[in-house]
Amino acid sequence: MKQFCAISCPIDTYSGYGARSRDLFKALYELKKDEYEFLVLSQRWGQTPWGYLEDNKEEWGWVLPMINKSSQLPKQPDVWIQITVPNEFQPIGKYNIGVTAGIETTLCHATWLEGVNRMNITLVSSEHAKTVFKQSAFEKKDDKGNTVSKVVLEKPVEVLFEGADLNKYFHISDEDLEETDLVSSLDGIHEEFCYLFVGHWLQGDIGEDRKNVGLMLKTFFETFKDKKKRPALIMKTSGAGSSVMDRDEMLKKIDAVRNTVGGDLPNVYLLHGELDDQDMNNLYNHGKVKAMFNLTKGEGFGRPLLEFSLSKKPIIVSGWSGHIDFLQRDMSCLLGGQVKQVHPSAQVKDMILGESGWFNPDINQAKHYLRDVYEKYDKYVELARKQSHYSRTNFSFEQMKNVLAKHIDSVPKQVQIQLPKLNKVELPKLNKV
Repeated sequence: MKQFCAISCPIDTYSGYGARSRDLFKALYELKKDEYEFLVLSQRWGQTPWGYLEDNKEEWGWVLPMINKSSQLPKQPDVWIQITVPNEFQPIGKYNIGVTAGIETTLCHATWLEGVNRMNITLVSSEHAKTVFKQSAFEKKDDKGNTVSKVVLEKPVEVLFEGADLNKYFHISDEDLEETDLVSSLDGIHEEFCYLFVGHWLQGDIGEDRKNVGLMLKTFFETFKDKKKRPALIMKTSGAGSSVMDRDEMLKKIDAVRNTVGGDLPNVYLLHGELDDQDMNNLYNHGKVKAMFNLTKGEGFGRPLLEFSLSKKPIIVSGWSGHIDFLQRDMSCLLGGQVKQVHPSAQVKDMILGESGWFNPDINQAKHYLRDVYEKYDKYVELARKQSHYSRTNFSFEQMKNVLAKHIDSVPKQVQIQLPKLNKVELPKLNKV
């Protein structure tokens, strides 16, 4: 008799968590389709667009019959999996697995620890996330300020990295790219050498937002200001979505940064809107895209960095947090810097905490690498080819599936029935230890 496995995740959304959900469920299905009866509870993910499965029916239509059509579960799952932020974890099943990208800072909220402690095991995307869960600790105090208990990690947390699909992300020679609208647009760029940034432009002052987009842009401007020979920068970015209003907001932000520098500045090209995997791989492999540049303050994993590394091109990026699991210091340009407290403008309630820290990369190092990669490109391409091989060998979808198999095979075949504890409890005041 098959075990009943229910998985709650944003599998039908256009989001990073949506991509993670699809990859994990595909791997799980391939591993356990003969042993598990599957049911998928499709969840929303913030304001991200919905309908990915139907829009990509040729590849993902097989999932649709397994989507739960009811608001109720038919029975208690033998295995319950939730892919979300940990404060939403609930032990619905007899055996409960949480899956989360984790946290980009040095400290998670106490409710995240409590969520992890409700599950039998939690799988995170990187060693950075695992370390943060292990090191975070809080005190519960009563109304008089007396410590009544501590919130610390009590359940296992293990790393399940986000493997790249080598059928979708791989090196292609520029002359072998298909003539798509995107490729034609990139062909029309005046410069032959372009740096590429991929990531959301989130809340925060210049130099304070999580992806550090404002300071990244300013650093690029300052490095090549008033130079006769200079590269361009392509920014694949957005804020809240892919609307015309969002695009206009991105253009305003770029102009605002440009005005803080002044002078004769290099060109910046905004790439806005949803791109499928083929377009993203074409973007990474286009002949005018020579390297990736990212001054991120923190990553739970850093999926675009992994996928870009497969194009055999150099990467200049902050040397801290999730992506250093796969980016090697002798193969990529990993910037030094300091961990500093999160600025008030970038704080997010219960997620990006004011008392936590994240990375401030060394801007002088960034400027050095921007110039050096531009002037001595062949030297860095040789290193990038080694990085590509390392990524392809160690961080593929198939390798991720192998790691998942070890965790799933350890799930007990017979699990005692547990009643889910779903009642919400008013939390006492929490203070960081």
